[in-house]
Amino acid sequence: MIHKCRSILWQMMASMMMFVLPAFANEEHATPLQLGLHEPASPQMARLVDFHDNMLIWMCVIISVFVLGLLLWVVFRYNAKANPVPSRTTHSVPLEIIWTIVPVIILIIIAVPSFKHLFYLGKTPETEMTLKVTGYQWYWGYEYPDHEGLAFESRMIEDKNIDESKGQRRLLSTDNVVYLPTDTNIQIIVTAADVLHSFTVPAFGIKKDAVPGRLNETWVRIDKPGTYFGQCSEICGTGHAYMPIEVRAVPKEEFAAWIEKAKKEFAQNNYQPLQMAFVKDIQ
Repeated sequence: MIHKCRSILWQMMASMMMFVLPAFANEEHATPLQLGLHEPASPQMARLVDFHDNMLIWMCVIISVFVLGLLLWVVFRYNAKANPVPSRTTHSVPLEIIWTIVPVIILIIIAVPSFKHLFYLGKTPETEMTLKVTGYQWYWGYEYPDHEGLAFESRMIEDKNIDESKGQRRLLSTDNVVYLPTDTNIQIIVTAADVLHSFTVPAFGIKKDAVPGRLNETWVRIDKPGTYFGQCSEICGTGHAYMPIEVRAVPKEEFAAWIEKAKKEFAQNNYQPLQMAFVKDIQ
Protein backbone atom coordinates (compact mmCIF):
# COMPACT_ATOMS: atom_id res chain seq x y z
CA MET A 1 0.00 0.00 0.00
CA ILE A 2 2.85 2.37 0.82
CA HIS A 3 4.43 1.72 -2.59
CA LYS A 4 1.12 2.49 -4.29
CA CYS A 5 0.80 5.79 -2.42
CA ARG A 6 4.37 6.70 -3.34
CA SER A 7 3.69 5.93 -7.01
CA ILE A 8 0.57 8.09 -7.01
CA LEU A 9 2.50 10.95 -5.38
CA TRP A 10 5.18 10.83 -8.07
CA GLN A 11 2.54 10.82 -10.81
CA MET A 12 0.83 13.84 -9.24
CA MET A 13 4.10 15.75 -8.97
CA ALA A 14 5.03 14.99 -12.59
CA SER A 15 1.62 16.02 -13.86
CA MET A 16 1.59 19.26 -11.87
CA MET A 17 5.15 20.16 -12.93
CA MET A 18 4.28 19.59 -16.59
CA PHE A 19 1.38 21.98 -16.19
CA VAL A 20 3.24 24.63 -14.21
CA LEU A 21 6.52 24.59 -16.15
CA PRO A 22 5.73 24.43 -19.89
CA ALA A 23 8.38 27.07 -20.64
CA PHE A 24 11.10 24.44 -20.65
CA ALA A 25 9.75 23.26 -24.02
CA ASN A 26 10.49 26.53 -25.85
CA GLU A 27 13.61 25.26 -27.63
CA GLU A 28 14.06 24.08 -31.22
CA HIS A 29 15.23 20.75 -29.84
CA ALA A 30 14.96 18.70 -26.67
CA THR A 31 16.95 19.97 -23.70
CA PRO A 32 17.93 18.41 -20.35
CA LEU A 33 15.17 18.55 -17.72
CA GLN A 34 12.66 19.65 -20.36
CA LEU A 35 9.02 19.32 -19.37
CA GLY A 36 5.86 19.75 -21.38
CA LEU A 37 5.19 19.51 -25.09
CA HIS A 38 7.18 21.23 -27.81
CA GLU A 39 6.35 24.86 -28.49
CA PRO A 40 3.90 24.80 -31.42
CA ALA A 41 4.89 26.10 -34.84
CA SER A 42 1.69 25.12 -36.64
CA PRO A 43 -2.08 25.21 -36.03
CA GLN A 44 -2.04 21.42 -35.64
CA MET A 45 0.46 21.46 -32.78
CA ALA A 46 -1.23 24.49 -31.20
CA ARG A 47 -4.47 22.49 -30.95
CA LEU A 48 -2.67 19.48 -29.46
CA VAL A 49 -0.87 21.60 -26.87
CA ASP A 50 -4.13 23.33 -25.91
CA PHE A 51 -5.90 19.97 -25.55
CA HIS A 52 -3.04 18.58 -23.47
CA ASP A 53 -2.46 21.57 -21.18
CA ASN A 54 -6.02 22.77 -20.66
CA MET A 55 -7.86 19.46 -20.39
CA LEU A 56 -5.75 16.31 -20.05
CA ILE A 57 -3.34 17.63 -17.42
CA TRP A 58 -6.17 18.96 -15.26
CA MET A 59 -8.02 15.65 -15.49
CA CYS A 60 -4.85 13.73 -14.61
CA VAL A 61 -4.25 15.93 -11.55
CA ILE A 62 -7.86 15.69 -10.34
CA ILE A 63 -7.96 11.89 -10.77
CA SER A 64 -4.57 11.49 -9.08
CA VAL A 65 -5.61 13.62 -6.11
CA PHE A 66 -8.89 11.73 -5.81
CA VAL A 67 -7.20 8.31 -5.92
CA LEU A 68 -4.54 9.46 -3.46
CA GLY A 69 -7.28 10.63 -1.11
CA LEU A 70 -8.99 7.24 -1.31
CA LEU A 71 -5.73 5.42 -0.61
CA LEU A 72 -4.93 7.59 2.41
CA TRP A 73 -8.47 7.20 3.71
CA VAL A 74 -8.23 3.41 3.43
CA VAL A 75 -4.78 3.35 5.05
CA PHE A 76 -5.76 5.42 8.09
CA ARG A 77 -9.43 4.45 8.43
CA TYR A 78 -9.23 0.73 7.87
CA ASN A 79 -5.89 -0.36 9.30
CA ALA A 80 -5.90 -3.04 12.00
CA LYS A 81 -5.47 -0.57 14.85
CA ALA A 82 -8.28 1.81 13.84
CA ASN A 83 -10.61 -0.92 12.61
CA PRO A 84 -10.04 -4.08 14.69
CA VAL A 85 -13.31 -5.68 13.51
CA PRO A 86 -13.25 -5.57 9.68
CA SER A 87 -16.44 -5.38 7.67
CA ARG A 88 -17.59 -8.52 5.86
CA THR A 89 -19.26 -6.57 3.04
CA THR A 90 -18.53 -8.29 -0.28
CA HIS A 91 -20.07 -5.84 -2.74
CA SER A 92 -22.15 -2.69 -3.10
CA VAL A 93 -24.43 -2.29 -6.11
CA PRO A 94 -24.58 1.54 -5.97
CA LEU A 95 -20.80 1.77 -5.66
CA GLU A 96 -20.27 -0.64 -8.57
CA ILE A 97 -22.64 1.42 -10.73
CA ILE A 98 -20.80 4.62 -9.82
CA TRP A 99 -17.31 3.32 -10.55
CA THR A 100 -18.53 2.02 -13.91
CA ILE A 101 -20.43 5.13 -15.02
CA VAL A 102 -17.91 7.76 -13.88
CA PRO A 103 -14.98 6.41 -16.02
CA VAL A 104 -17.33 6.19 -19.02
CA ILE A 105 -18.29 9.85 -18.53
CA ILE A 106 -14.61 10.80 -18.27
CA LEU A 107 -13.80 8.94 -21.49
CA ILE A 108 -16.67 10.66 -23.32
CA ILE A 109 -15.43 14.07 -22.12
CA ILE A 110 -11.99 13.24 -23.53
CA ALA A 111 -13.28 11.58 -26.71
CA VAL A 112 -15.41 14.46 -28.04
CA PRO A 113 -12.56 17.00 -28.45
CA SER A 114 -10.20 14.18 -29.45
CA PHE A 115 -12.36 13.28 -32.45
CA LYS A 116 -12.54 16.95 -33.43
CA HIS A 117 -8.75 17.21 -33.37
CA LEU A 118 -8.32 13.94 -35.29
CA PHE A 119 -10.71 15.18 -37.97
CA TYR A 120 -8.81 18.47 -38.23
CA LEU A 121 -5.46 16.70 -38.47
CA GLY A 122 -6.66 14.11 -40.97
CA LYS A 123 -8.51 16.36 -43.40
CA THR A 124 -6.04 17.98 -45.78
CA PRO A 125 -7.27 21.44 -46.83
CA GLU A 126 -6.67 23.00 -50.23
CA THR A 127 -2.88 23.04 -50.48
CA GLU A 128 -0.49 25.34 -52.29
CA MET A 129 2.44 22.96 -52.69
CA THR A 130 3.48 19.35 -52.12
CA LEU A 131 6.49 17.77 -50.45
CA LYS A 132 7.11 14.07 -51.02
CA VAL A 133 9.12 12.29 -48.33
CA THR A 134 10.70 8.87 -48.81
CA GLY A 135 12.32 6.93 -45.99
CA TYR A 136 15.43 4.86 -46.71
CA GLN A 137 17.82 2.83 -44.57
CA TRP A 138 18.90 5.16 -43.04
CA TYR A 139 18.25 8.61 -44.47
CA TRP A 140 15.46 10.65 -46.03
CA GLY A 141 14.74 11.59 -49.61
CA TYR A 142 12.75 14.72 -50.49
CA GLU A 143 11.00 15.75 -53.70
CA TYR A 144 9.26 18.99 -54.67
CA PRO A 145 6.85 17.93 -57.46
CA ASP A 146 5.56 21.48 -57.94
CA HIS A 147 9.06 22.83 -58.59
CA GLU A 148 10.27 20.90 -61.63
CA GLY A 149 10.75 17.76 -59.59
CA LEU A 150 13.53 19.12 -57.41
CA ALA A 151 14.85 16.16 -55.40
CA PHE A 152 17.67 15.45 -52.99
CA GLU A 153 18.71 13.17 -50.15
CA SER A 154 19.31 14.24 -46.57
CA ARG A 155 21.69 12.46 -44.21
CA MET A 156 22.78 13.10 -40.64
CA ILE A 157 26.00 15.07 -40.14
CA GLU A 158 28.52 12.93 -38.28
CA ASP A 159 29.68 14.03 -34.85
CA LYS A 160 33.18 14.88 -36.04
CA ASN A 161 31.79 17.28 -38.66
CA ILE A 162 29.34 19.14 -36.40
CA ASP A 163 29.93 22.91 -36.40
CA GLU A 164 28.07 24.42 -33.44
CA SER A 165 28.92 27.95 -34.63
CA LYS A 166 26.50 27.31 -37.53
CA GLY A 167 23.78 26.15 -35.16
CA GLN A 168 24.28 22.47 -36.00
CA ARG A 169 23.08 19.94 -33.43
CA ARG A 170 24.48 16.50 -32.74
CA LEU A 171 22.23 13.68 -34.02
CA LEU A 172 19.79 16.26 -35.43
CA SER A 173 21.47 18.37 -38.13
CA THR A 174 21.57 17.13 -41.72
CA ASP A 175 23.78 17.81 -44.73
CA ASN A 176 20.84 18.93 -46.90
CA VAL A 177 18.16 20.90 -45.06
CA VAL A 178 14.51 20.81 -46.12
CA TYR A 179 13.23 24.31 -46.87
CA LEU A 180 9.52 25.08 -46.57
CA PRO A 181 7.61 28.37 -46.84
CA THR A 182 5.70 29.83 -43.92
CA ASP A 183 1.99 30.71 -44.07
CA THR A 184 1.45 28.07 -46.74
CA ASN A 185 -0.75 24.97 -46.72
CA ILE A 186 1.70 22.19 -47.57
CA GLN A 187 0.66 18.67 -48.51
CA ILE A 188 3.17 16.06 -47.31
CA ILE A 189 3.17 12.66 -49.00
CA VAL A 190 5.11 10.01 -47.09
CA THR A 191 6.34 6.62 -48.29
CA ALA A 192 9.31 4.27 -47.84
CA ALA A 193 11.65 2.43 -50.18
CA ASP A 194 12.63 -0.51 -47.97
CA VAL A 195 11.19 -0.93 -44.46
CA LEU A 196 8.78 0.95 -42.20
CA HIS A 197 9.81 4.44 -41.14
CA SER A 198 7.91 7.31 -39.52
CA PHE A 199 8.22 10.98 -40.50
CA THR A 200 7.85 12.99 -37.28
CA VAL A 201 8.37 16.69 -36.53
CA PRO A 202 7.09 17.52 -33.01
CA ALA A 203 6.87 21.30 -33.52
CA PHE A 204 4.47 20.74 -36.44
CA GLY A 205 2.36 18.15 -34.65
CA ILE A 206 2.82 15.64 -37.48
CA LYS A 207 3.74 11.96 -37.30
CA LYS A 208 3.06 9.83 -40.35
CA ASP A 209 4.22 6.28 -41.03
CA ALA A 210 6.26 5.66 -44.15
CA VAL A 211 5.18 2.32 -45.61
CA PRO A 212 6.80 0.66 -48.65
CA GLY A 213 4.43 0.55 -51.60
CA ARG A 214 1.96 2.94 -49.99
CA LEU A 215 1.46 6.71 -49.97
CA ASN A 216 0.35 8.26 -46.68
CA GLU A 217 -0.72 11.88 -46.56
CA THR A 218 -0.66 14.69 -44.03
CA TRP A 219 -0.35 18.47 -44.13
CA VAL A 220 1.18 21.37 -42.28
CA ARG A 221 0.99 25.16 -42.19
CA ILE A 222 4.03 26.65 -40.50
CA ASP A 223 3.26 29.82 -38.54
CA LYS A 224 6.72 31.24 -37.98
CA PRO A 225 10.21 31.04 -39.49
CA GLY A 226 12.82 28.91 -37.78
CA THR A 227 14.69 25.62 -37.81
CA TYR A 228 12.72 22.59 -36.65
CA PHE A 229 14.01 19.11 -35.95
CA GLY A 230 12.44 15.68 -36.05
CA GLN A 231 13.49 12.05 -36.22
CA CYS A 232 12.29 8.73 -37.53
CA SER A 233 9.85 7.38 -34.94
CA GLU A 234 9.58 3.81 -36.19
CA ILE A 235 12.29 1.32 -35.24
CA CYS A 236 13.68 0.59 -38.70
CA GLY A 237 17.00 -1.14 -38.06
CA THR A 238 20.47 -0.45 -36.69
CA GLY A 239 20.55 3.06 -38.16
CA HIS A 240 17.18 4.07 -36.78
CA ALA A 241 18.66 6.63 -34.38
CA TYR A 242 20.67 8.27 -37.15
CA MET A 243 18.10 9.53 -39.64
CA PRO A 244 17.03 12.94 -38.33
CA ILE A 245 14.82 15.52 -40.02
CA GLU A 246 15.85 19.17 -40.27
CA VAL A 247 13.33 21.67 -41.65
CA ARG A 248 14.03 25.34 -42.18
CA ALA A 249 10.88 27.44 -42.45
CA VAL A 250 11.40 30.74 -44.28
CA PRO A 251 9.17 33.46 -45.77
CA LYS A 252 7.78 32.76 -49.22
CA GLU A 253 10.17 35.16 -50.96
CA GLU A 254 13.21 33.51 -49.38
CA PHE A 255 11.81 30.08 -50.22
CA ALA A 256 11.42 31.05 -53.89
CA ALA A 257 15.05 32.21 -53.95
CA TRP A 258 16.20 28.95 -52.34
CA ILE A 259 14.26 26.91 -54.91
CA GLU A 260 16.13 28.57 -57.79
CA LYS A 261 19.45 27.99 -56.05
CA ALA A 262 18.59 24.38 -55.18
CA LYS A 263 17.59 23.55 -58.76
CA LYS A 264 21.15 24.29 -59.84
CA GLU A 265 22.76 22.64 -56.81
CA PHE A 266 20.81 19.42 -57.20
CA ALA A 267 20.58 19.51 -60.99
CA GLN A 268 21.75 15.90 -61.24
CA ASN A 269 18.62 14.84 -59.35
CA ASN A 270 16.15 16.55 -61.67
CA TYR A 271 12.98 14.56 -62.01
CA GLN A 272 12.52 12.64 -65.25
CA PRO A 273 8.97 11.62 -66.16
CA LEU A 274 8.41 7.87 -66.11
CA GLN A 275 8.50 6.43 -69.62
CA MET A 276 6.97 3.11 -70.57
CA ALA A 277 7.50 1.09 -73.71
CA PHE A 278 4.60 -0.73 -75.34
CA VAL A 279 4.92 -3.63 -77.74
CA LYS A 280 2.16 -4.03 -80.31
CA ASP A 281 0.99 -7.01 -82.27
CA ILE A 282 2.48 -9.66 -79.99
CA GLN A 283 1.73 -13.05 -81.50
